[in-house]
Amino acid sequence: MKETITLQDVLKIVRKHMLFIMSFTLFIALVTAFISYFILQPIYEAETQLLVNQKNIDQPYIGVQQVETDLRLINTYNIIIKSPAILSKVINKLDLDLTPEILMNQITVTSANNSQVVNINVEDKQADLAVDIANTIAGVFQEEIQILMTVDNVNILSVAKLDEEPEPVAPNTTLYIVAASCIGFILSAGFAIIVTSLDTTIKTEQDIEETLGLPIIGLISQISDANNRSPKIASRKMRRE
Repeated sequence: MKETITLQDVLKIVRKHMLFIMSFTLFIALVTAFISYFILQPIYEAETQLLVNQKNIDQPYIGVQQVETDLRLINTYNIIIKSPAILSKVINKLDLDLTPEILMNQITVTSANNSQVVNINVEDKQADLAVDIANTIAGVFQEEIQILMTVDNVNILSVAKLDEEPEPVAPNTTLYIVAASCIGFILSAGFAIIVTSLDTTIKTEQDIEETLGLPIIGLISQISDANNRSPKIASRKMRRE
């Protein structure tokens, strides 16, 4: 057999085992779809926004330095929002069976560059609970920041709302099925190529030529007579003659 496999050989192997490859790929896709729809629990997301804007009655015009100060404070606010000082009060208000560390993993706090808007995203298996957590975090933070930093520059820009038919953000069933199909195709094709490459048995005259490195000058085929008699009977008749 060949010591190296060319691209043409690979394509031949894939075409030869196409039924197996497609069957295995379809099986993996169906299993992934079943797990995504019936086993994995959907995750919902709720978002609320905070506006960081320094209030100053004595200075009706807010200068560039004040805006830069607010922007620098946003990084501090992002850390405080996910701190146990805030999350513990949220857990108590909503009577959640969670620890601040677990709740912290469900929260994402982001802010665009040079923006005074802070986005709070909360993920949960219950859509209504995600909305409640997001809004409660915004309210608690707005109250506690006045005590923690003696400032009053945080306003709730938008509150999280529960849609009539909330759509989960995870799992992404379509992505999972496509990825699983690609992986299944690669694995099945690779398995077919490996098995074929490791098979050293001689099945055709081409295998003999490749193994010995000698050209084939003739073939011996099965002999049978015109009366559909077996080759064994025909050979006996020839010996008698």
